[in-house]
Amino acid sequence: MILNERQTDEGLLVSVCDPDILGETFEDGQVSLTVEEEFYDGEQVDEDRVVESLGKCSVANIVGTRAVEVAIEHGFVDEGNVLDIDGTRHAQLMWM
Repeated sequence: MILNERQTDEGLLVSVCDPDILGETFEDGQVSLTVEEEFYDGEQVDEDRVVESLGKCSVANIVGTRAVEVAIEHGFVDEGNVLDIDGTRHAQLMWM
């Protein structure tokens, strides 16, 4: 998976995506999602690193079947809150 971490005034912003969808656009009716390299491109990491990053972030954007699956498996995202968009999955996480 590809992981990008950015420190913001509100805390750590994490973006995670499956490597094969970087740069792709997914559309479903009026919903459109582009996995922009500028936002999602980063370091190629394993599952443990993604879990570590999600555990310390304030906000996360997660795209791709595998990336979202990891977030669900480790309790960061509830399956019922995941969007299926044109063959990929998308979830957002925000700790309050």
